[in-house]
Amino acid sequence: MKTLLIDMDSVICDLMSEWHRRYNHDYDDNLSVEKLECWRSEDYVKNECGDKIYEYLDQPGLFLQLKPLPHAIEVLERLSSMYDVMIVTSSRTYAYTEKEQWVEKHLPFIGKRNLIFSHRKEMIRGDLLFDDAPHNLIAFKNSGRMAIAMNYRYNQYVDVPRVNNWLEFEEWLSKWK
Repeated sequence: MKTLLIDMDSVICDLMSEWHRRYNHDYDDNLSVEKLECWRSEDYVKNECGDKIYEYLDQPGLFLQLKPLPHAIEVLERLSSMYDVMIVTSSRTYAYTEKEQWVEKHLPFIGKRNLIFSHRKEMIRGDLLFDDAPHNLIAFKNSGRMAIAMNYRYNQYVDVPRVNNWLEFEEWLSKWK
């Protein structure tokens, strides 16, 4: 059975909307994921915020409030009967516990036993990585394995197959050998 490594933030759940909502509220701005043309969020915020944009990722409760992306849950449930599905995500402070709780609530058929925290996803054994982060996609592809991108403006320069949503990912997998 092939192993799928699936990223959590901005692939399974919508991190950007809640993250940007909090920033926009505090800084009276209108940041959205559609405006990000590169991975460095600090390049898109007001000067008085700068690197502090990442402090929102340390706020207790942030990850518990994230909504699943459309069709993520239903497609993952179908895929879990055909593949060994591992959730591979990186994390900061509070997010370890919150991400585990999120998986238990929304993905009980995968469960926390199949949740891996890693900043170096290319080091995890698996046949395919579904991710959004350019550095993860590039490193996994360079390891000689298949990487597929959840399509965002900030990862356009990465030369890997890409999909716009979970139904497209499921369709892509049906043709993958």
